[in-house]
Amino acid sequence: MWMQERWAALAVLSIILLLSKVAAPIEVPLDPKIQQELKQPPTIVKQSLKDYIVDPRDNIIIECEAKGTPVPTFQWRRNGKFFNVGKDPRVTMRSRSGTLEIRSSGKPEDYEGEYQCFAYNDFGTAISNKILLRVSKSPLWPKEVLEPVVVREGESLVLPCNPPPGLPPPETFWMDSSIMPIIQDKRVSMGLNGDLFFSNVLARDATTDYSCNARFEFTHTIQQKNPYTLKVQTKEPYNDTFLNSTDLYGARNVPETQPTFLSPKGLSSSKIVLRGEQLLLECIAAGVPSPNIDWIKKGADLPSKKVKIENFNKTLRLLNVSEEDSGDYVCMASNKIGSIRHSVEVQVKAAPYWLDKPTNLVLAPDENGRLVCRARGNPKPTIQWLMNGEPIESSLPNPNRQVLGDTILFHSVQIGSSAVYQCNASNEHGYLLANAFVNILDMAPRMLGPKNQLIKVIENNRTFLDCPFFGSPFPQLRWFKNGLGSGLDGGQYKLYINGTLEIKQARPEDQGTYTCVASNILGKMENQVRLEVKEPTRIVQAPEHVTQAKGTTVRFDCRVKHDPSLPAMVTWLKDDKPLSPNLIGRIRKDNETLTIYNVNPEDAGTYTCSARTEIDENSASARLTVTEDDISSASNRSASADRPDPPQDLELSDPSARSVRLTWVPGNENNSPVTHFLVQFEEDRWEPGKWQNLSIFNGNLNSVNLQLSPFVNYQFRVIAINAVGQSQPSLPSARYQTSGAPPDVVPSGLKGWGSKKNNMEITWQALKSTERNGLNLRYMVSWRRKDTEEEWNNTTTTRTKHIIHNTDTYVPYEIKIKAINDFGHSPESNIVIGYSGEDKPSTAPTELRVSKINSTKVNLNWVPVDPSTVNGEFKEYKLYYWREASLIKGLKVNKTKLHKGFFTTAEQPSGILTELFPYSKYKMYMVVANREYEGPQSNTVEFYTKEGEPGAPKYFRIQRHTGVVHLKWDKPLEPNGVLIGYTLQYHTVNGTQAGEMKVQKFPPNVTEYIMNLPNRFTRFKFYLAARTQVGAGEVYAVESPHFTNEAYKEQEDIATQGWFIGLMCAVALLVLILLIVCFIKRSRGGKYAVRDKKDLPLDNVDHKDQDGSFDYPNENRSLERESSDEDNKPLQGSQTSLDGNVKESDDSLVDYGEGGDGQFNEDGSFIGQYTVKKDKEETEGNESSEATSPVNAIYSLA
Repeated sequence: MWMQERWAALAVLSIILLLSKVAAPIEVPLDPKIQQELKQPPTIVKQSLKDYIVDPRDNIIIECEAKGTPVPTFQWRRNGKFFNVGKDPRVTMRSRSGTLEIRSSGKPEDYEGEYQCFAYNDFGTAISNKILLRVSKSPLWPKEVLEPVVVREGESLVLPCNPPPGLPPPETFWMDSSIMPIIQDKRVSMGLNGDLFFSNVLARDATTDYSCNARFEFTHTIQQKNPYTLKVQTKEPYNDTFLNSTDLYGARNVPETQPTFLSPKGLSSSKIVLRGEQLLLECIAAGVPSPNIDWIKKGADLPSKKVKIENFNKTLRLLNVSEEDSGDYVCMASNKIGSIRHSVEVQVKAAPYWLDKPTNLVLAPDENGRLVCRARGNPKPTIQWLMNGEPIESSLPNPNRQVLGDTILFHSVQIGSSAVYQCNASNEHGYLLANAFVNILDMAPRMLGPKNQLIKVIENNRTFLDCPFFGSPFPQLRWFKNGLGSGLDGGQYKLYINGTLEIKQARPEDQGTYTCVASNILGKMENQVRLEVKEPTRIVQAPEHVTQAKGTTVRFDCRVKHDPSLPAMVTWLKDDKPLSPNLIGRIRKDNETLTIYNVNPEDAGTYTCSARTEIDENSASARLTVTEDDISSASNRSASADRPDPPQDLELSDPSARSVRLTWVPGNENNSPVTHFLVQFEEDRWEPGKWQNLSIFNGNLNSVNLQLSPFVNYQFRVIAINAVGQSQPSLPSARYQTSGAPPDVVPSGLKGWGSKKNNMEITWQALKSTERNGLNLRYMVSWRRKDTEEEWNNTTTTRTKHIIHNTDTYVPYEIKIKAINDFGHSPESNIVIGYSGEDKPSTAPTELRVSKINSTKVNLNWVPVDPSTVNGEFKEYKLYYWREASLIKGLKVNKTKLHKGFFTTAEQPSGILTELFPYSKYKMYMVVANREYEGPQSNTVEFYTKEGEPGAPKYFRIQRHTGVVHLKWDKPLEPNGVLIGYTLQYHTVNGTQAGEMKVQKFPPNVTEYIMNLPNRFTRFKFYLAARTQVGAGEVYAVESPHFTNEAYKEQEDIATQGWFIGLMCAVALLVLILLIVCFIKRSRGGKYAVRDKKDLPLDNVDHKDQDGSFDYPNENRSLERESSDEDNKPLQGSQTSLDGNVKESDDSLVDYGEGGDGQFNEDGSFIGQYTVKKDKEETEGNESSEATSPVNAIYSLA
């Protein structure tokens, strides 16, 4: 027993280890060359339905199409045996296809049976579903003689239909011998089985006969049963006066009775329905008066969005049944005498449906992989694996393959083991069959992108160099620049798994030829990308805001600097639109300026200069404000050139229905040639008094033919335009009336849309006044339901909108329109499809689940909604997701809810959610959305992303001290996992040459490092990255700073020498003696003399200002002094300047004090103060140090 448990544990452990090493399958690109050369097993791409019913009058077509390389060969099995197509002259198989064609002559019933298609080539065999072929049947109604049915008035009655058993079953309905439908209500109605039920019979029911009809879909025939004749025994004679009685039963002396059920019988029953189908329950009751029917579900509400109550409340229809619809449904029949109930126990079973459908697997030699086949159903489905159409148990043993229930594991696969595997999931309600091939592929690397591509980028922009490739085994890809180096990755380069190289910030030195090399064990292939880094396009002199008087000249400057190798095009816009035609003749453009002559208020606005090259653009804008003309500006206007005088003597000639010739005499040009003539018109019917532009003509014309519109009373005027501006308008011409005509133009912008869920608004654009062509303009709009043969509905209106009320939700309509006036109508518009209003989607996506979770992305799968429940135009499946928490304890996260849309109408939709944070807990749910609303939420899914590479450290700082460099850093803001340490790489820097790279690794709790410097001239570049189990993260690179204060550094170096320490001791002793003398003199109230400084030679690193003070880099030039009155007094021994101002002595001891008062402690602690100041300087390096410098002290004492 112990040994069995031990072996079982070892088997489980080996399976876990094998699963953990499964390689990701190879994704074969869709490149045509790759697809042509790729050898692969067959794949079924088209097949007939599992339950295939055909019309006996037509040829029988059984479809089977497959793809593969080499092209597959096809075979068929019929009823489990080989079907020899060649022996039957009525059966043919299409060329390069497996589709069968059976000619209709003879008996089609001879070919009924179960068919299965096999498509095979050298690499495997794929099989189709088992196709059950049946021939449609529409048998005649059996001949029978129906005796008259005798019934007492008030009793219930059931007239049986019993239609002949056709294939598929016929649709039944009841009519009388006059071919008029039997009127149904809550008293008389047809049941689900086709029988006609009378809750109670009235005398008037005998005035007609009753015939059941069966309509057969395939043959388009209707079979009619012999009619029933009804004889009703009454207590009162029947006449029409009873029809108007308010108490029909009392007037007829019919006794009232309590409800009883006609269908179903008894007080309870049960029903089984399959998941995804519709549930139909009915309750038909007898009684006087006719009972009312109500429905409830025990323990829950009826799902209102899925339930439809039909047939006068007698039928309950539940759409798209799911497991939660199981339960007891109760119908209640009641009238004023009493009530009765019937309970139906509904059980929801399920044919198999996919959870994980096996997909094709492409592997390289020696790789691992797996096929998974998971299905759900009720009862639980049985999983059976086949290989090349035969049970896998009967295939040859394969040591590299292991079958574990719903999973097949492959390890160390070899060439020659390609095959097609089939998964069959079945239970008593149906089966699913899926083909998935395993293709063992070996292929040398191939480059899929263009050769020797040239990429131009703008300096400092993020840049991507693409190198798509393919090979099997999956090649290793490396990038090189100018054929040198050991591969580009890290630092400013980032290499993606798809071969793309990212340059985070392109610089001029990044320009060059980049080579990507893909290699595997079968060879290597390379491609080159030439990168050119260009200067950005900049506007170095932008236009400025201008305010000018009307009639003056305005100039906008726009000087552009761009890369010399990229041609730049400069365009001008006004208010983000091209310059108006009104500016023609008044503007001048060159490379750097826009000049507008004779500005007017209409010219005011925002002018934009846009400079564009082939890879970038830049723009700048300025605002022009035009003020009213004044006397001073008019007097200053140039007299040498002016606007032209207005044209004169306008004449009309050559009149026709829609044109007339206009001639004029040009006015004086006023020293500036006329470039254009603008012809305007005014009409007195639609917009009287408003002058509108008609046409513009060259300045060398004075006679033009004008194209006109019908039914317009025109008059014209002409404006001359030169470089200065426009002339005053000419005097108007005589009026010219064109004759009326039907509208030429079809109203545009026709559309239909719903503003509410039960209406549709039809809108269009009104015709322009010159398009009316006559009086009494109106619009005739027509509409009808799409895909119906309904008559067109139409209405005539003068408005531009018509609303249709009481429509169904989101129903398509055909819409058309035409314009009408007193002279006729325009052509009809093209038919436009409009939709009534949308409502909220009624169902939610189900079974939302995740798979293939890594650090930053996750695959999604869900069961789609029924398109009819979207209640509008499908927009997308919208996924809402948020980061609930980080798996790192104590790390706060942003829980903002994000969303992503997936537009898919696939039967098995899927998607990929990217840009997730590693090592985090996420939650998400999905809704379906139409253009107006979002539906209910799906199930909420919780998942955890895996660890990833960490982000860059929060900061990385360098502090340089005497002989050492002190490095400090902090952990990343986003560790993306459990930190296991840090990696520090560094090398020396000497100009453009880099020294040998050295590496230090630290545990995660170490965030600083002190490194000794070999000498004070050495500089280093450091690269720091945090590490998780996944690997090193983003690199934080810094370079040791430049130290410009070389004098200060030398002082640090000198301070370590013995002779300098002795010298400093002697200086301290002299300073102490000097302090004692000062205190003695001050205590006596006397003055002490200070002799002049000697001019001593200064060190090269010292810089002497004009006032004689010494300046050290990065140090303050003077000490701050308090502004007290006592500080403003001159010290004893101070000198007075020539201008009478008091000047402090250059060698005053105030310069050596820590504070502005120059006081000293009585214990002579100047040395202590100096020492503290010195230490402070070494740590801070930016305080004023002139007074405490020992060199200055020596100079002063001298």
